Order: sequence, then C-alpha cells, then structure tokens
Amino acid sequence: MSCLAIDVGGTKIAAALVDLTADNATLRDRKQIHTPQNPSADALAEALSEILNHFAGQFECVSVASTGIIQNGVLTALNPKNLGNLAFFPLEESIRQHTHKPITLLNDAQAAACAEYLRHSDVDNFAFITVSTGVGGGIILNRKLFTGKNGVAGHIGHSLADPNGEVCGCGRIGCVEAVASGRAIARVAHQWQSPCEPPEVFERFRQGDAQAAELVDKSARAIANLVADLAISLDIQRIALGGSVGLASGYLPRVEYFLQQMPAIYRPQIVPAYYAQDAGLIGAAWCAENE
Repeated sequence: MSCLAIDVGGTKIAAALVDLTADNATLRDRKQIHTPQNPSADALAEALSEILNHFAGQFECVSVASTGIIQNGVLTALNPKNLGNLAFFPLEESIRQHTHKPITLLNDAQAAACAEYLRHSDVDNFAFITVSTGVGGGIILNRKLFTGKNGVAGHIGHSLADPNGEVCGCGRIGCVEAVASGRAIARVAHQWQSPCEPPEVFERFRQGDAQAAELVDKSARAIANLVADLAISLDIQRIALGGSVGLASGYLPRVEYFLQQMPAIYRPQIVPAYYAQDAGLIGAAWCAENE
C-alpha cells in the first residue's frame, strides 16, 4: 500500500510516497517545501494543498505527522501560544478538501517512535525519547502506537522531574523538559561567567570541564529517571534515544550510568535512534498501515 506521508515541522514540510515491508521502508518522489513563516491558517492550508495536488492519484491513504497535539482532527498544543496563528488549525478538514482517501494524523514524536519500532519489532512494548530543543516521545504498547483518547500519550517530557524546578512552557513546574532539554541547558549555560550554547556545553563536557559535566549530568539524570518511570509503569522493554542532545557524543553513557544505580527492573535496554530526517515520514506511514 502506497501511503502519502507528510511531516509538518517548524521550518519545513516534507512529503513522500512510502512503501513498507516487515522491517524496512522505501520512500519515493520525496518533496520538501518551506513551512510558511509567521504562518496563518490559510498559508498552511495552501502549502498542504500544493503537496496533495502534486501527489494526486498516486496514494491509497494519507498520514500526517505534525508538531503539537491532534485532537479530533484539529492541531493544538499543551501551550497553544507556541503555535501562534496555527493554534486550533483544522488539519483533517484541510486535507479532506483534496482527497477522500483514509487520513491518519499524529504527533511527530509519536511518528518517530513508529519509525524506530520498525527496527525493534521483536519486543511488544517500546518507547522513543527525543531530547532536543524540548523533550518528547512516543509509546508502542502491545505492538500498537498508544496515543490515548486526547492524543497526548507520549508527551513524556511533561512528566515530573523536579517539583521545585523551573516553570515549563506548558505551565507546570519541574517538567522533564524544563530540566533536561536543550532549551533548559541553554538557559543555565547563558548565565555562566563564560556563557555558551548547548553544543559548546557538550564540547566542554567532553574536555572534562566540571561545570559543563554537572549540567549534562543534570539532564542525563532526569532522562534516566524518565526511562525508569516508563519501565515500571508501562513495562517498556526497549527505548530508542534520539534528538540533538540525546545523540550528543557522551550523553547516552551518562544516562546509562544513572540507570545502573537503580534496581534491574528499572533498566530497559536503551539504544541510539536510527532514523533522522525521514523518521516522521516513515513513522506516519507505519501508523497508517497498522491502525
């Protein structure tokens, strides 16, 4: 089954025809356009129209991975202000104007979890964690993507890390995202006597700088506790760790170091994420086929 997969990101909208086998994905006619800057609902609808018209007659279903949360076909977010003029965008309705084929909608991190699961389908319960500008993820339970009734399942960056911590963008105090994300690392590093951005923090960390090591460890410890929570609450067997922070050299060993201090039941296998720019497309197609 050829699926038209669309990945709506903050800077680009990618699309391709995706054909899946048991453990692999083939992308055809990949197309990428810029996400409208300072986007309005009309501008995004026009961009989606361009893509759907380009692929007209070539697909059997459409699956869209997007930032934010999809509720009843509408794009929103835990903090709708983050989406600006796109808050409460009628995503499904905009696509339905151009096709009568089946439509699947999901969050981009949930889609990435589906893509990573292609390589780990020997386990029943799997999770993906991305540690980048923010912290997000996706959860596979009993070989199915678990999104929950309201589409929020997998937004694990908004579980609690520090009840006395910073206020997260979602409005809650001490979320994992407010402690472990690239944004959180940058917030602290900008206050140093010699301020820097997260890539420089990791370079200093690898060079043995104590201040940088302490900051990286604060993030890694929060992610280790998140991993443990997933293992004990959902019986997750394996986790793929991705994102610019999650895949930074030296970061995964620190997460594993903190996990090793916990009882074995809290320590699922952790692997580095495999897919990069096409994870959203591949995962969107996987979800459409498996749902």
